[in-house]
Amino acid sequence: MKRLLLAAGAAMALALPALADEIGEVSTVFKLLGANHKIVVEAFDDPKVDGVACFLSRAKTGGIRGSLGLAEDTADASITCRQTGPISYRDELEAGEGVFQQRTSILFKKLQVVRFYDPARNALVYLSYSDKIIEGSPKNSLSAVVVAPWGPEGELPEPPVYDD
Repeated sequence: MKRLLLAAGAAMALALPALADEIGEVSTVFKLLGANHKIVVEAFDDPKVDGVACFLSRAKTGGIRGSLGLAEDTADASITCRQTGPISYRDELEAGEGVFQQRTSILFKKLQVVRFYDPARNALVYLSYSDKIIEGSPKNSLSAVVVAPWGPEGELPEPPVYDD
């Protein structure tokens, strides 16, 4: 029974988008009342691909509404992803699979990062974009990680099982 619960917990953890670590922030607009408007820099590891980390910068609205969590952040975000170690795949990859998600308004808006695999170029492609229930934003940012040998052995991993 314990093994079944552990296996179910591990499967759920793989299905959840990654959590980000805040690296830093800079203020962009001074607000007399409430927090300043800022740009936040966060980092997260791909939950299904060991050896890949992504860094995301995004706008965060301040003021009284922003401090209370009632403001809607703008859709401005940028992403870069890098190979940080030997790449290995924990599970099958799906086209457009979500790897990170951050709410940017109290109800309907999210910043998302999704992953694609390009077998012709042996590259993992990460796309960040903002969406709403009714209308998303065309603002987006893209980063690609070429799967390269790592370490003294210099061996490439087997291509992932990929469902497009």
